[in-house]
Amino acid sequence: MPTAEALRVADRVTAEALVAGVLGNMAALEAVLAEEAAHVRAGRLREGIAAAEPKAALAAAYMQGLEVAKANAVALKRFHPEGVERLRTAHKRFTATVEANQTVLDSARGVSEGLIRSLAEEIGRAQLPSGYGRQAPAPSPYGRGVRSGPLVLSRNL
Repeated sequence: MPTAEALRVADRVTAEALVAGVLGNMAALEAVLAEEAAHVRAGRLREGIAAAEPKAALAAAYMQGLEVAKANAVALKRFHPEGVERLRTAHKRFTATVEANQTVLDSARGVSEGLIRSLAEEIGRAQLPSGYGRQAPAPSPYGRGVRSGPLVLSRNL
């Protein structure tokens, strides 16, 4: 997609092409976001993460297309007013899809943070010896004053 300075809408054909390009990028990005959210909802994180590269490329193309459309807003309204209305309608739908995707990703992040926190608490609790007398942490081989050993996580889910 050309930059905002490079593309100037001067006729209806160019306006239609610009609107079609932005709508195409928006639809493709919307499909990737919906697919990502479906994978994360189902717990298939690896498949959900796999869409990160195409999502970034589509988001960049979409944002660049919006910048070109903003730079040519007056010409678009003059040469292709129905295209501008289609862009507004599609953008409202797209915004709802982005919000739903962000909600799913925030929920997954919250769950994973909760799991890590509870795991760290459980590891810390397991290092306190149970017995008579004052509860004190076991001596650490990692240095003085360190209450627990390092928490090691596997990135292979």
